[in-house]
Amino acid sequence: MTNPRIAVRALILHENRLLLVNAWPGGKSDLWCAPGGGVERGASLPDNLAREVHEETGLRVSVGDPCLVNEFHDPTGSFHQVDVYFRCSITSGTLSSDWKDPEGIVTERRFFSRDDMGAIRFKPDSLPGVAWGEGLLYDPLEPIVR
Repeated sequence: MTNPRIAVRALILHENRLLLVNAWPGGKSDLWCAPGGGVERGASLPDNLAREVHEETGLRVSVGDPCLVNEFHDPTGSFHQVDVYFRCSITSGTLSSDWKDPEGIVTERRFFSRDDMGAIRFKPDSLPGVAWGEGLLYDPLEPIVR
Protein backbone atom coordinates (compact mmCIF):
# COMPACT_ATOMS: atom_id res chain seq x y z
CA MET A 1 0.00 0.00 0.00
CA THR A 2 1.33 3.43 -0.91
CA ASN A 3 0.91 6.63 1.06
CA PRO A 4 -1.87 8.98 -0.02
CA ARG A 5 -0.96 11.30 -2.89
CA ILE A 6 -1.30 15.03 -2.10
CA ALA A 7 -2.76 17.30 -4.76
CA VAL A 8 -3.92 20.91 -4.97
CA ARG A 9 -6.89 22.25 -6.92
CA ALA A 10 -8.14 25.72 -7.86
CA LEU A 11 -11.66 27.04 -7.48
CA ILE A 12 -11.75 29.87 -10.01
CA LEU A 13 -15.01 31.76 -10.32
CA HIS A 14 -15.02 34.23 -13.21
CA GLU A 15 -18.21 36.15 -14.03
CA ASN A 16 -20.01 33.76 -11.66
CA ARG A 17 -18.88 30.71 -13.65
CA LEU A 18 -16.57 27.97 -12.36
CA LEU A 19 -13.54 26.82 -14.36
CA LEU A 20 -13.38 23.04 -14.76
CA VAL A 21 -11.17 20.73 -16.78
CA ASN A 22 -11.65 17.31 -18.28
CA ALA A 23 -8.48 15.56 -17.17
CA TRP A 24 -8.81 12.28 -19.02
CA PRO A 25 -6.45 11.86 -21.99
CA GLY A 26 -8.15 10.77 -25.19
CA GLY A 27 -11.59 11.75 -23.88
CA LYS A 28 -12.05 8.39 -22.14
CA SER A 29 -14.30 9.99 -19.51
CA ASP A 30 -16.80 12.85 -19.35
CA LEU A 31 -15.89 13.63 -15.73
CA TRP A 32 -14.99 17.25 -14.92
CA CYS A 33 -12.85 18.52 -12.03
CA ALA A 34 -11.17 21.69 -10.83
CA PRO A 35 -7.75 22.35 -12.39
CA GLY A 36 -4.73 21.27 -10.38
CA GLY A 37 -2.59 18.25 -9.69
CA GLY A 38 0.01 16.53 -7.61
CA VAL A 39 2.42 18.52 -5.49
CA GLU A 40 6.14 18.47 -6.02
CA ARG A 41 8.42 18.21 -3.03
CA GLY A 42 10.15 21.45 -2.03
CA ALA A 43 7.49 23.81 -3.41
CA SER A 44 4.65 25.32 -1.38
CA LEU A 45 1.07 24.25 -2.02
CA PRO A 46 0.22 27.66 -3.58
CA ASP A 47 3.31 27.54 -5.82
CA ASN A 48 2.42 24.01 -6.93
CA LEU A 49 -1.13 25.11 -7.65
CA ALA A 50 -0.13 28.17 -9.69
CA ARG A 51 2.16 25.93 -11.78
CA GLU A 52 -0.53 23.27 -12.31
CA VAL A 53 -3.22 25.80 -13.29
CA HIS A 54 -0.89 27.38 -15.84
CA GLU A 55 0.09 23.99 -17.30
CA GLU A 56 -3.53 22.88 -17.65
CA THR A 57 -5.19 26.14 -18.73
CA GLY A 58 -2.59 28.74 -19.76
CA LEU A 59 -3.93 31.07 -17.05
CA ARG A 60 -1.89 32.78 -14.34
CA VAL A 61 -3.62 32.93 -10.96
CA SER A 62 -3.21 34.33 -7.50
CA VAL A 63 -3.86 31.68 -4.88
CA GLY A 64 -6.10 32.63 -1.97
CA ASP A 65 -7.44 30.79 1.04
CA PRO A 66 -8.04 27.05 1.26
CA CYS A 67 -11.74 26.18 1.06
CA LEU A 68 -12.01 22.38 0.85
CA VAL A 69 -10.09 19.29 1.82
CA ASN A 70 -11.36 16.29 -0.13
CA GLU A 71 -9.99 12.79 -0.09
CA PHE A 72 -10.89 10.04 -2.47
CA HIS A 73 -9.77 6.52 -3.17
CA ASP A 74 -10.22 3.52 -5.39
CA PRO A 75 -11.96 0.93 -3.16
CA THR A 76 -10.71 -1.88 -5.42
CA GLY A 77 -7.12 -0.65 -5.65
CA SER A 78 -4.40 1.22 -3.79
CA PHE A 79 -5.10 4.76 -5.05
CA HIS A 80 -5.80 7.32 -2.28
CA GLN A 81 -5.51 11.07 -2.85
CA VAL A 82 -5.97 14.09 -0.62
CA ASP A 83 -6.92 17.25 -2.53
CA VAL A 84 -6.57 20.69 -0.96
CA TYR A 85 -8.72 23.25 -2.81
CA PHE A 86 -7.90 26.96 -2.80
CA ARG A 87 -9.93 29.94 -3.98
CA CYS A 88 -8.02 31.53 -6.85
CA SER A 89 -8.31 34.61 -9.06
CA ILE A 90 -7.13 35.00 -12.64
CA THR A 91 -4.30 37.53 -12.91
CA SER A 92 -3.55 37.10 -16.62
CA GLY A 93 -4.45 35.07 -19.68
CA THR A 94 -7.60 33.80 -21.33
CA LEU A 95 -8.79 30.32 -22.19
CA SER A 96 -7.78 29.30 -25.69
CA SER A 97 -8.52 26.16 -27.67
CA ASP A 98 -4.92 26.42 -28.92
CA TRP A 99 -3.48 25.86 -25.41
CA LYS A 100 -2.02 22.40 -24.92
CA ASP A 101 -1.33 20.82 -21.54
CA PRO A 102 2.38 19.88 -21.74
CA GLU A 103 1.61 16.58 -20.00
CA GLY A 104 -1.28 15.84 -22.37
CA ILE A 105 -3.71 15.08 -19.54
CA VAL A 106 -6.19 17.95 -19.72
CA THR A 107 -8.15 17.67 -22.96
CA GLU A 108 -10.72 20.42 -22.40
CA ARG A 109 -11.23 23.45 -20.18
CA ARG A 110 -14.46 25.39 -19.76
CA PHE A 111 -16.39 27.74 -17.45
CA PHE A 112 -19.72 26.47 -16.08
CA SER A 113 -22.56 28.35 -14.38
CA ARG A 114 -24.07 26.82 -11.27
CA ASP A 115 -27.09 25.80 -13.35
CA ASP A 116 -24.80 24.11 -15.92
CA MET A 117 -23.42 21.86 -13.17
CA GLY A 118 -26.67 19.87 -13.16
CA ALA A 119 -26.01 18.66 -16.70
CA ILE A 120 -22.43 17.38 -16.28
CA ARG A 121 -20.57 14.75 -14.24
CA PHE A 122 -18.04 16.23 -11.80
CA LYS A 123 -16.13 15.39 -8.64
CA PRO A 124 -16.16 15.96 -5.77
CA ASP A 125 -19.90 15.97 -5.13
CA SER A 126 -19.55 19.04 -2.89
CA LEU A 127 -17.96 21.17 -5.65
CA PRO A 128 -20.89 23.55 -6.40
CA GLY A 129 -21.62 24.16 -2.72
CA VAL A 130 -18.01 25.00 -2.02
CA ALA A 131 -17.46 27.09 -5.17
CA TRP A 132 -20.51 29.27 -4.60
CA GLY A 133 -20.36 29.14 -0.80
CA GLU A 134 -17.98 30.17 1.91
CA GLY A 135 -15.89 28.64 4.63
CA LEU A 136 -13.73 25.56 4.78
CA LEU A 137 -15.26 22.13 4.26
CA TYR A 138 -13.93 18.62 4.69
CA ASP A 139 -15.17 15.76 2.50
CA PRO A 140 -14.28 12.39 4.00
CA LEU A 141 -13.14 9.45 1.92
CA GLU A 142 -15.11 9.37 -1.35
CA PRO A 143 -14.85 6.54 -3.92
CA ILE A 144 -13.09 7.46 -7.14
CA VAL A 145 -15.27 7.54 -10.27
CA ARG A 146 -14.07 6.76 -13.78
